[in-house]
Amino acid sequence: MVNTTATPKAEIVSDRWVRATWDEFQTLSEDPAYAEMARFYYDHDTMRIEMAALGALHGRNNSVVYDVISLYAIAKNIRILKLTNTSFRKTGIQECQPDCSFYIGNQFLLTPQNNSSIDLDQFEVPHLVVEIATTSLNDDLGRKRILYEQLGVKEYWVVNGGESQVYAFEMSGGRSGTIKESQVLEGLSIAIVEEALKRSLTEDDSAIARWLLQTFNG
Repeated sequence: MVNTTATPKAEIVSDRWVRATWDEFQTLSEDPAYAEMARFYYDHDTMRIEMAALGALHGRNNSVVYDVISLYAIAKNIRILKLTNTSFRKTGIQECQPDCSFYIGNQFLLTPQNNSSIDLDQFEVPHLVVEIATTSLNDDLGRKRILYEQLGVKEYWVVNGGESQVYAFEMSGGRSGTIKESQVLEGLSIAIVEEALKRSLTEDDSAIARWLLQTFNG
């Protein structure tokens, strides 16, 4: 079990799944001392704490994917709600904190504007979840993918940081399969997302945005 009494930061086990009760997980995840430096996942008696990625590689990949999705939604008149580093919670069972997540379509409710985790017993699961993998690729493709399958996420992308590569999965019925075109953002090719990531190595964001809008409106 995880000892949560006066645990110094250096003793926190990070970047791997460890046994923990929900109470132990909640104590750590709600400790202000860790709010700015860690992200938290919980899945049926095990938890994973990841140290926040602070480098330009993670940040740029995140912003480029965010821009692709945002501009596509604008160009195609798709209703969307975008969330960054937001926690989603099924109390006592599961919690996740993806790099970015999206509600898409005409039916979803706006989430509360506060600093609490989004309660998945009251609100639906985001339709699209994206993880930016700079050091966590195997876990993003493995244990986390299973977690998102179980939560009922419709689509899941894993961006292989530094490789301009996107693994995209359609999820249904607790299973997932790879896709080449988004199902929740109909008509958006995953190849366009990868091309935008490649362009980010040599182009600024304005140049990439102009190319995206020309592509989407062409």
